[in-house]
Amino acid sequence: MKKTIWQFSFVLAAAFVLAACHRDDPAKKKFQELSVRAEQGDATAQTELGLMYVSGEGVAKDDALAVKWFQKAAAQSNAVAQFNLAVSYTTGEGVVRNDGEAIKWFRQASELGHADSQFNLGVAYAQGKLVPRNLTETVKWFTKAAEQNHAEAQSKLAFLYASGSGVPRNKILAHAWWNVAAGNGDPDARKNIEQLEKEMKPPEINEAVRLANDLSAKFRKK
Repeated sequence: MKKTIWQFSFVLAAAFVLAACHRDDPAKKKFQELSVRAEQGDATAQTELGLMYVSGEGVAKDDALAVKWFQKAAAQSNAVAQFNLAVSYTTGEGVVRNDGEAIKWFRQASELGHADSQFNLGVAYAQGKLVPRNLTETVKWFTKAAEQNHAEAQSKLAFLYASGSGVPRNKILAHAWWNVAAGNGDPDARKNIEQLEKEMKPPEINEAVRLANDLSAKFRKK
């Protein structure tokens, strides 16, 4: 079984990232419209405005102003803003790095069902850098993200079941989650399945495939 190396990297949420424009005018017009709505307290507009300041599209890039708008939207329980604010506190871009604030906002976004935040919170508990190491919590948050069809969470959750880390070893669940992750494009899932199947009996493999099919069908309905 290929050993998984935990990766603690963050990517800004793409939910509201604006499409690239070949001309400045459309982006500037969008920025002006968002600015009006943001000043009126619209949390979605505040989040989008923050992302425009991050990307430098339609306005000069300014991480500090991005954080300002993320903070306003995060205070209104906008999960995407909370995620991006957590990223800012983790990287120290636009604000003084603060691991406690990063975890706070990842957790709040996770409680609102934000899959990327749930995955990052699981990684934090696996690494034990921002919070004390707790693989039981890792399993909890990877499961929540995996159930939202988050491919990385599915693959990491499969590894935990395959290795018995933070949860009793379960080859059927490991196989099933790797199977689902493979369908979502995970590059190592198939190799891990092949290795795992060397330890499994045909009825176990059949059960794992049935479970994976059920999970995939469930995700397609969402």
